[in-house]
Amino acid sequence: MANKTSIKSAAVAKKPAAKPATAKPVLLAGGNPQIPKGDGDAPVQAYIAAMPGWKRDVGRRLDALIERNVPNLRKAVKWNSPFYGVEGQGWFHCFTKYIKLAFFRGTSLHPFPPGESKHKDVRYLDIREDDQLDEAQLTDWVKQASQLPGERM
Repeated sequence: MANKTSIKSAAVAKKPAAKPATAKPVLLAGGNPQIPKGDGDAPVQAYIAAMPGWKRDVGRRLDALIERNVPNLRKAVKWNSPFYGVEGQGWFHCFTKYIKLAFFRGTSLHPFPPGESKHKDVRYLDIREDDQLDEAQLTDWVKQASQLPGERM
């Protein structure tokens, strides 16, 4: 019996310690931070805070721009990406080398955002590290998009 107790004690002792609550989020293979799914501002702010390098500053700028221009704004983290909108519309996603803003009803915007999609209504705006962000055009697209029916997710 003594051997069984000592084997069990050794197995318990080999368990890794739990991660502290203040541990930094893991960056996934593509460079995106791994943030738990959730509704509201807190998970979105956690995602932005965990974005690597230059993307963190752009994420903060995008968050502030969207917040200023969309009445009754809803925020969430779904599918490991921040989503903004009214009735579930989502607009930006973090990638390794760029940030991709997804306009789910992008073909209804004037002018269309430049990036095409395999989905007929979706248009994208890709933002890379050295790009100059046209905040006036982006603000116009965000305002237009917030007036369109949302995507159910």
